[in-house]
Amino acid sequence: MTASDAPLRPPLIAGVGASSVRLPPGAWTLLIDFLDQRFPDVGRALWHARLTEGKVSDAESGRLKPDAAFVAGRLIRYYRELPPEKRIPFEASILYQDEQLLVADKPHFLPTIPSGRFVQETLLSRLRRDTGIEQLVPLHRLDRGTAGLVLFSVNPQTRGVYSALFADRQITKTYEALAPTQLALQFPLRHCSRIVAGEPFFRQQEVDGEPNAETLIEVIERRGDLSLYRLQPVTGRKHQLRVQMAGLGIPIVNDDWYPNLRVAADAEDNYALPLKLLARRLAFTDPISGMPRQFDSVRDL
Repeated sequence: MTASDAPLRPPLIAGVGASSVRLPPGAWTLLIDFLDQRFPDVGRALWHARLTEGKVSDAESGRLKPDAAFVAGRLIRYYRELPPEKRIPFEASILYQDEQLLVADKPHFLPTIPSGRFVQETLLSRLRRDTGIEQLVPLHRLDRGTAGLVLFSVNPQTRGVYSALFADRQITKTYEALAPTQLALQFPLRHCSRIVAGEPFFRQQEVDGEPNAETLIEVIERRGDLSLYRLQPVTGRKHQLRVQMAGLGIPIVNDDWYPNLRVAADAEDNYALPLKLLARRLAFTDPISGMPRQFDSVRDL
């Protein structure tokens, strides 16, 4: 089979790609026998329906039928049954796009990538569906509650050089946050602390020890009891800005997790109370063109 004759990668459905499984060594006769044993919660009848509808395929044969043989080592792709998802009523916008990059401006409450109960209602799934770019991949992530800029790779061949910008700290990320006015601290300040996993599992906490998180914090303007802060993280620990601001006694407005857990991770969102944290700016030297790049969110807190 030549490259031009090879089956294409299964297309996206509603912006969501196919899942995959590599067939292990085993004594199964038919593929459906393995699938039924490997995924018992799905059930043989549903696997039969998926195979009949062409929702299971491999690179060698393309779409597979219910009587397809089990072949160890083969990579099988299949579509999950996607339950209906409640639509998140906020839209992202595309600020920039070329052959290498896409810059999206994410709203509050929209996850960056599929996770847990969010599959179609994510920034990645929406952008893949709207642009038709199946190879679109985020180069970094924002918390679901955080709004602002997310940088995506369009071209898999150049993805590595752009990913390295984040790994090598060659990209400047600037956030803005609305939090209580703090007159006891002198700004600007450089806050360094050690952040580790906390309780429950989805929270983080500051502990004594060698710092692994660093952020430059400045006051942009005072608004009475609240102030608008500029935050520039040097490191990229999970929930870093939220944890450090809470640790300084100036928790970000509407943060339900820091300093105290007020709302469970799976609680319904209160759209009237978004977390007042915005990824305002991304700036870096393009590793391919050598030209300076800067992108700014058009959102406000």
